[in-house]
Amino acid sequence: MKVGVVSFPGSNCDEDALLAIVERLHEKAVMLWHKDHDLQGADVIILPGGFSYGDYLRAGAIARFSPIMQEVVAHAKKGGPVIGICNGFQIACEAGLLPGALMRNENLQFRSMPVTLRVENTDTVFTGKATKGQLLTMPIAHGDGRYTADAETIKRLEGDGKIVFRYVNAKGEATADANPNGATNNIAGVTNATGTVVGMMPHPERALEPLLGSTDGLVLFESLLAAVNA
Repeated sequence: MKVGVVSFPGSNCDEDALLAIVERLHEKAVMLWHKDHDLQGADVIILPGGFSYGDYLRAGAIARFSPIMQEVVAHAKKGGPVIGICNGFQIACEAGLLPGALMRNENLQFRSMPVTLRVENTDTVFTGKATKGQLLTMPIAHGDGRYTADAETIKRLEGDGKIVFRYVNAKGEATADANPNGATNNIAGVTNATGTVVGMMPHPERALEPLLGSTDGLVLFESLLAAVNA
């Protein structure tokens, strides 16, 4: 497996994602500059977290037009796995790879804290090794993480089982106080129709070491490896 990590001006989790692949999975990874037109043979693409172009227009809106995104969209349309994490989730939505949008947090504050997620869908490239209902602890760090979409889209996502992660409390309940940003229906991550593109606000690449407080992010990368090598 070879993973391409896209680096935009303002990305700050690209190195973390690269190291997750190289040091934890012992697989090949390459950094892809936003002006590139070549995925360099990558089987999987990671759109990492950060603040692409400083979020000056709207989070992810400028990065969506970077040359490399033409290749990423083409890769996704062919069924190639893509995961957008935090700012990468915003970019994936702006690029039309996933439905909905990420808006300013309901409390208008930047939130940086560990959260509890409940796995809702294990039929994706990135959650195949997880179990439905499994609780995972990962950190968030965002100011524009409130997932939203029109009522019809939300109804379709819920009905089709395309919600991948939901913010919950320690008991696994999707309560209002467990929702760090006001996301519709406590949605923390979604997938496309085929389960090959996933977007999520929490950071699995920051939850791989006991020293960082959690190793729960590892299940996503192990799922990816299993899916690609199946």
